[in-house]
Amino acid sequence: MSTSEPPRDSVDELGADVDQVVRKASRTVDLGHRALVVSIAVFVLIVGMLLPWAGEHVGWQVLAGRAGPIPQLFALTSTGFGVLGSMVVLITRRWWVAWACAIGGWFASVDGMLAIWSQQSSQASGAVGGGPGFGLILAVIATVVIAFQWMRAAWSRG
Repeated sequence: MSTSEPPRDSVDELGADVDQVVRKASRTVDLGHRALVVSIAVFVLIVGMLLPWAGEHVGWQVLAGRAGPIPQLFALTSTGFGVLGSMVVLITRRWWVAWACAIGGWFASVDGMLAIWSQQSSQASGAVGGGPGFGLILAVIATVVIAFQWMRAAWSRG
């Protein structure tokens, strides 16, 4: 062995380190500025949970089931995917969790539109509420922003 060649063990260790870094990079997603946008949207979603959604019921009361099944479904999906799922992605930066939040976020967005519609047509059915509250509309907008950002982050890795 010449003096200019590194020892075989150090080359093997370097190769193993590179392989480990590549494996980790293939499982994670680089969020960049999206992390800030998602964090702000999650904060807006949480604020929306404190504002009226249906009649005098605020978002967390809707989550507990006080305003009917459609708004409650949106409250569950937006809290699950929008708040909890986003926290998991922001902490772990796992690519598959970003995809789950993207798909779940779009499902929650459709639920949100149905929740708004259910409150607009509640007079006919006798359901709770005389129209969507400001908190419900704010929560739907925040959920759409979150879903859009997670979709962009998940696609950017591919």
